[in-house]
Amino acid sequence: MESVQAIKQRFEIIGNDPKLNRAIEKAIQVAPTDISVLVTGESGVGKESIPKIIHALSHRKHGKYIAVNCGAIPEGTIDSELFGHEKGAFTGATSTREGYFEVADGGTIFLDEVGELPLTTQVRLLRVLENGEFIKVGSSQVQKTNVRIVAATNVNMFDAIEKGKFREDLYYRLSTVEIMLPPLRERKDDIHLLFRKFSSDFAHKYKMPPIKLDDDAVQLLLKYRWSGNIRQLRNIAEQISVLETNRNISFTALRSYLPEEGSNLPAVVKDKKPESDFSNEREILYKILFDMRSDLNDLKKLTMELMQNGNTNKVQESNKSLIQRIYGNPDEAGRGFEERQHTEMLAPPQPVVRQEQPVLSHDDEDEDDGHYLFAETVEEEENLRLDEKEIEMIKKALERNKGKRKAAADELGISERTLYRKIKQYDL
Repeated sequence: MESVQAIKQRFEIIGNDPKLNRAIEKAIQVAPTDISVLVTGESGVGKESIPKIIHALSHRKHGKYIAVNCGAIPEGTIDSELFGHEKGAFTGATSTREGYFEVADGGTIFLDEVGELPLTTQVRLLRVLENGEFIKVGSSQVQKTNVRIVAATNVNMFDAIEKGKFREDLYYRLSTVEIMLPPLRERKDDIHLLFRKFSSDFAHKYKMPPIKLDDDAVQLLLKYRWSGNIRQLRNIAEQISVLETNRNISFTALRSYLPEEGSNLPAVVKDKKPESDFSNEREILYKILFDMRSDLNDLKKLTMELMQNGNTNKVQESNKSLIQRIYGNPDEAGRGFEERQHTEMLAPPQPVVRQEQPVLSHDDEDEDDGHYLFAETVEEEENLRLDEKEIEMIKKALERNKGKRKAAADELGISERTLYRKIKQYDL
């Protein structure tokens, strides 16, 4: 088994950070096996080096090594790229094509940015990991493949799983062994070492004298956050090597190449948004429903007064503000009111479609009592429908959150205490 130092020299890995050394040790240990490996770390930390080490030290080293950037392949074609397709499987499929899993049979596939895979592709990948089987796009024939899968991601996988963007079962199959590469800001002693290596490489490439940093510039280099990690450091070294005529780089000169990143204090990141778009839409819908209910009640009241009094002018005068709110201009509303009343008197009676008709008691001879009974029946039916909808929404929220009242209350946009009261009220 090769030593960590020998592997660093072979793959040109610069640095002596303990976390970096531990990551390389784990890669050396798992290489002779066929277990799947997940490499994690921020963008630009050099995750692509780990699968190369694993492949080179494995018994598959004479087989093919294919690196696939999952985030760079369009969602509509990624299944074809990975698993192949049959002729005529889709528009433009003029011939049968072998996918990466077929081509790399007996070798290693490196799936970079695996967190960007569509859910449908994740299902296919899970099948490959479980029994080595896959089906080409447009085919019904099951094929076998013998590949070693090494994946990498800069996404927080647990957040992606919680949001439903990544399958939990696939995560645990990919991460049999997880290797984490530290960000550059946690490798303080390696930053200047890497910068000097890049400066030397670019001096040789562009046939220029190498650049050197003064002491203040070195301190700035070490204190900078390097959100782009090694990739950003290499980019800065190349810019300075090409653009600076003075090869001794001062603090001021280096500072002009570093983007402003604000404070280095840790940022507070909220795990959840206070209100989702769905919650806002639900609140608007509730408001509309309750406003409609209020308007219906006002209209019923107005209609009852007309039916009881029969004096249009008197009703208009006593309900002027209500009529203006519902119909607009009170003069136009009055004319419209009289026209509608006249039209309804002249028009032939229309059949009323109702599931239930109001029933009057034989003892009730007063016609007004019958009208009140009709209004009460309509209001009770309306209340019943609203209650049923509320019960249905509460039940669905509880089911989706597996009976957790706090989560269900958050989804419904109400307090846990209100939800508890509703559960008792409806005996759920």
